Amino acid sequence: MQRLAQIPRPDWPAQVEALGLSFHSIGGIPYWDEGVAYSFSPREIETLETAANELQALALTAAEGIIKRGDYARFGIPEAAIPLIEASWEADEAGFYGRFDFHFDGVTPPKLLEYNADTPTSLLEAAVVQWDWLEAVHPGRDQFNWIHEALIEAWGSLKLPAGPLAFSSLNDSEDQATLFYLMETATQAGLAPEFVPIPKIGWDGRSFVDLHDRPIASLFKLYPWEWLVTEPFAAYIPQGATRWIEPAWKLLLTGKGLLVALWDLAPGHPNLLPAAFTPEAIPSPRVRKPLWGREGANVRLERPGEADLALAGPFEHQPMVWQSRSSLPCFDGNYPVLGVWTVDSEACGLCIREDVLPITGNSSRFVPHFIEG
Repeated sequence: MQRLAQIPRPDWPAQVEALGLSFHSIGGIPYWDEGVAYSFSPREIETLETAANELQALALTAAEGIIKRGDYARFGIPEAAIPLIEASWEADEAGFYGRFDFHFDGVTPPKLLEYNADTPTSLLEAAVVQWDWLEAVHPGRDQFNWIHEALIEAWGSLKLPAGPLAFSSLNDSEDQATLFYLMETATQAGLAPEFVPIPKIGWDGRSFVDLHDRPIASLFKLYPWEWLVTEPFAAYIPQGATRWIEPAWKLLLTGKGLLVALWDLAPGHPNLLPAAFTPEAIPSPRVRKPLWGREGANVRLERPGEADLALAGPFEHQPMVWQSRSSLPCFDGNYPVLGVWTVDSEACGLCIREDVLPITGNSSRFVPHFIEG
């Protein structure tokens, strides 16, 4: 695993914009950064792929255990979500995609930092933009990336009911880039997706309806379940026949409580770090994470001998999870987090986000990768 300087393509902004990445720079600073890239050996890629597949299986076992025990309160699951979780699990509704975020230095086993199982973004960058970069800059090399093909195949395996397929999100550039890319993969799979902004989803007394007042048969929502169940219209979900993607049981996997559930299930697993709901259970140095936090907000790292490092955010008064600290590797003052994508419960690709701090925040950069040999 190496971080290598690269020569950016002279017209790279136009190249990535043509692929749908309109937010490639933030305040004049590249978010998509092809001035560097990471190289991996085939063995290192196999290590990451194996870790993600093992943890995917463990996560499903952990979810099943929470449901069987009715252990929802311990993991901060909202009361309104419980019947939705149980109904979607009993119906055996398949999950669609997710992203495991790892600490990995190429030497020691990858360590799970978190799992975004419900609304992971940076998918367009991972599946399409970095592959386009690879073909242009390193055409003789390979990449851990068959995300696009896996997504198209997964739409068929979902066995969706007949009728309108709606895709919905808020008006956020990153969310919509992910959503519109997913719509394209659904189109390539032979489906007919339509975009319906979340505020425009209707309820006619029997069904959720689209912009043409047609009952929505299936709804892909890039909107977190922990937010969705607090909305007034969530009370109608059990009454309607809409198939939700992701299914509600994914709420059990996307909170930081999953880190505790996994450690309870498999203490000492080489890809896990000790995690608990109380700081006393985890020796220092620890990392404190909000149960439903996002983009590193309100994460606090203990640093022996110096002041703790913390990011500001809106989650300070949430329940917290404590995890043993695994110091990210540092390359030229940059800290990479390696995200392994799963589609239909199988690992299929890698993305890398860098930050100048050992907490990956919303100002992190996306950098591409390739495989040596």
